[in-house]
Amino acid sequence: MSAIGVFGGTFDPVHLGHLRVAWECMEQAGLQRVHMIPAATPPHRREPVADGVTRAALLRAALAGQDRLVLDERELRRGGVSYMVDTLLDLRAELPRAPLCLILGTDAFLGLERWHQWERIPELAHLVVAHRPGWTLNGASRLAQLLDERRAPGPEALHDAPAGRILTLEVTQLDISASRIRRLIRQGREPRYLIPERVWNLIERHGLYGHRKTA
Repeated sequence: MSAIGVFGGTFDPVHLGHLRVAWECMEQAGLQRVHMIPAATPPHRREPVADGVTRAALLRAALAGQDRLVLDERELRRGGVSYMVDTLLDLRAELPRAPLCLILGTDAFLGLERWHQWERIPELAHLVVAHRPGWTLNGASRLAQLLDERRAPGPEALHDAPAGRILTLEVTQLDISASRIRRLIRQGREPRYLIPERVWNLIERHGLYGHRKTA
């Protein structure tokens, strides 16, 4: 079966940085599709500003016009704290033999040991670590040892097994944050060209993130 990508986040709101990383990983790793999965309640950060229904609607608008990045609302339906290990177990039950590829930025990968039942994650999925050029990892760390033991020689290795390997990919990481976008909106400024136009249209129409229509 073709490899499937998994990209989780709060997406509060989704922005071009999220979408570009997911798209480049999909292309470079030869993934059939990437499941974009909004968290209900993230375990390692504050409660999202927008509710799950709103964040899913914004993400759905952002993904319109293509079918390789797909909205997956399973964490919102499940509710409670969104642990990735539970999501991967759910996906694995649906796709028992498919290679699953969890896409992580470098910050997320470096914090992996703080994740709930993190040791189970490489047994459920491959890890695709999206990084900037020149990124290195402390050779004495536990994660460095894990990377050394499980490093994939190339994208083709992800398609030969359902889980267990780690692939690092250089990607275009745009310096965009959801918190900055929310701040711009509260200040009455427009975050155009940081988020998809369809997303901005919905934010304007529904007065999200403190947006106030001008007369």
